[in-house]
Amino acid sequence: MTTWSGPGVIPGHLVKSNQTLVTKFVLQGFSEHPQLQLPLLGCLIFLYTLALVGNTLIITIITCSSGLHSPMYFFLFNLATMDIICTSSVIPKALACLAWKDNTISFQGCMAQIFFLSWSTSAELLLLTVMAYDRYVAICRPLHYGTLMGLWLCLVLALGVWVFCALNSSIYTGLMAQLSFCGPNVITHFFCEIPPLLLLSCSPTYIISVMTLVADALCGCTNFLLTLVSYGFIIASILRIRSAEGKKRAFSTCSSHLIVVSVYYSAVVCAYISPASSYSPERGKLAGVLYTAVSPTLNPLIYSLRNKEVKAALGKLFSFCKY
Repeated sequence: MTTWSGPGVIPGHLVKSNQTLVTKFVLQGFSEHPQLQLPLLGCLIFLYTLALVGNTLIITIITCSSGLHSPMYFFLFNLATMDIICTSSVIPKALACLAWKDNTISFQGCMAQIFFLSWSTSAELLLLTVMAYDRYVAICRPLHYGTLMGLWLCLVLALGVWVFCALNSSIYTGLMAQLSFCGPNVITHFFCEIPPLLLLSCSPTYIISVMTLVADALCGCTNFLLTLVSYGFIIASILRIRSAEGKKRAFSTCSSHLIVVSVYYSAVVCAYISPASSYSPERGKLAGVLYTAVSPTLNPLIYSLRNKEVKAALGKLFSFCKY
């Protein structure tokens, strides 16, 4: 028989067969820095608003502008969509914690955060790799670009990224849902993250911890190496261009993507490529802010400010809105 916990049992737990099972978690958030609560609230509201507006604009102009119906912008459309999913899976709850001190999250809500966050972050990783390949074909094999980056291949690549990452995230979430949580229920983060959750589990976590670390390292290293190889060929091809203007024009077509890759990989490596036993709450929160708030905000800004075609499409869109 299952009953709610009585006196002396931490709220958010369930008693079953003399064992206390967690039904709710408490997000520590930024409570250890009370003097920063208001500035952090303002900062996160600003970043979240900018991320939503920026990525929605990117999606809108790519959809409405026929001049942006090319493989590069098709993948940028997918990246902007994943940015919205990534930031929306975490930041609204973080804002609720800061504004209304609502630090509790249900077990189901926690698993949902893990699913959508791991889905969007892994999909962004793969999309950045696919975009690097697209830039390689455009710069190194321009005469064959239309053949190598045809419509069906782009559709298959995008669909493959969405489906594969959803399946991968389902495995992560399923493994976490099988764990028992019967002790402390305070997560030392501002959202549900796998490393701090593993530290709270009262069932064996060694296998899941190793599997998660190996999978993240393999996925991260594989995508990083593929991106590195693509840019190795790109740089070699650019250096063979004789005119300075030609080199500048060729580099400008991939510089935005290179900046986005650098920012994203820095945050992901800091957050994930380390065992749960060596998890640092402060480092985890900083990395979390980087890839759930800062990166989704910077991506549309980088692509719009450094891309003449996007800026031209934005100008046309705003001119149309005036009428």
